[in-house]
Amino acid sequence: MKLRLLATLVLLCSAAPAFAAGSPKGSRAEQTLMDRTFERLGNEFIKEGRTDGMSIAVVKDGKAHFYDFGTTTRDKAQPPTEDSVYEIGSISKIFTSLLLAHAVAEGRIGLQDDIRRYLPGDYPSLAWEGTPVRIVDLANTTSALPDNLPNPFPQGKVDPDQAPFIALEAMKSFKPDQVYEELKSAKLSAKPGTKPQHSNLAADLLGRILEKVYGEPYEALVARYVEKPFGMAPGTGRSRAADEVKGYNKRQVAMPRLYERAFLMAGGLRYSTTDMAKFLGAELAAADPAVRLSQQPVWGDPDEAATSLNWNLNKTVDGKLRLRMSGSTFGCSSYIEMYPELDYGIVLLANRPGETQNEMQELATRAMEEIWGKPPALAAFENALQAGDYQDVTRIATEVRRQHPELHLTGQYVNLWGYRMLGEDKPKQALGLFRYNAEQWPQSWNAFDSLAEAYEKLGDKPQAIANYRKSLELDPTNQNGADHLKKLLAR
Repeated sequence: MKLRLLATLVLLCSAAPAFAAGSPKGSRAEQTLMDRTFERLGNEFIKEGRTDGMSIAVVKDGKAHFYDFGTTTRDKAQPPTEDSVYEIGSISKIFTSLLLAHAVAEGRIGLQDDIRRYLPGDYPSLAWEGTPVRIVDLANTTSALPDNLPNPFPQGKVDPDQAPFIALEAMKSFKPDQVYEELKSAKLSAKPGTKPQHSNLAADLLGRILEKVYGEPYEALVARYVEKPFGMAPGTGRSRAADEVKGYNKRQVAMPRLYERAFLMAGGLRYSTTDMAKFLGAELAAADPAVRLSQQPVWGDPDEAATSLNWNLNKTVDGKLRLRMSGSTFGCSSYIEMYPELDYGIVLLANRPGETQNEMQELATRAMEEIWGKPPALAAFENALQAGDYQDVTRIATEVRRQHPELHLTGQYVNLWGYRMLGEDKPKQALGLFRYNAEQWPQSWNAFDSLAEAYEKLGDKPQAIANYRKSLELDPTNQNGADHLKKLLAR
């Protein structure tokens, strides 16, 4: 099964290429190439209809560069600028977590604290067989809490163009403490701290807890600890409404703006690329101890996939650390990533939701490879794979590492590579990559599920069945494997 970065889901994806040794740092040739590349890729993005408007900020060696495309409204041609304001969606969670890092650094709260210590009332259900939901679980995506509570989204069959408007009206009716009433009967989906799972509720509770700890509203805390120190304009309220872009869904229907406080801490902040470039610069510099704390892994393994305080961490194919996050609202998408070792970061903002955030990530990855080149380790590995027709990938990887010990292959990176091969109608090559994953990660249900798909594509029914069964042994909840296995057994 191909795992993707979905809407506001905060997890796994492929490692991007890193900078190759080429032009001198900050050289004019490098800058010219960067400008041309982003101008071309950005214009293509608009021409292909992926969004109506998009703004990009790149921070390299402490200097910000801005690129803007399309229009902020479909009513007329109105090009965006670096001062155009977009909703940043779940990237707001990074801001909320940075406030948490400040509270921890000041000794006001502990990451291992039981969250019930800070909630009004009694919540016996906020523990799984004696393991409570901790403060850190709210910030590292492992709280096991429901996604939204109260849930404003309409249930059943609803016109998708109207669903956001219905949800917005529901949010307006929420009472300030309604979340606490519904939380008393909420059920955890797993043991806290064990399984990543998207939850707007977790970020909302974290924001509420921080308000209680400081005795101040969230808006004031963001201004004090983030906006003013970094030199950013306000990201809450309606004072910048005149600069806000209009958001549209994939059918070009105008979407409502998300001002309701019910989603403020989880996805309600709004900024321009001028603001986000300042945020990126401060994150890359990491001069503040709270910033450094917010970037430290608190769940998982960065060699494969990990989270810090709402940043997703992994390593590139040549071993460089990458931090990233994305978001989506009713009418906007956002994507941010940075490479501290390379002093490089990028943020992309668009007035189209959903899948657009994934496509902006792909744009960022393409730009890096085109501008700074493919890492030598990856180039050597690709050449060796092609020479060996993608067979015995484990041996090939071992041989390449003798010359390029920095070669870093994650299960997710190889998985997506394999699906690219399937998409190019190269099932034998995909099979070789999926075999590698199954050999390297024998406890991964997804590795065997993908391997089964390759065998199924090749018409090898016995091997497909065997590997779907192995995947289901590792994870009985794998519905994709169950569905494919059922069809194969019925033939």
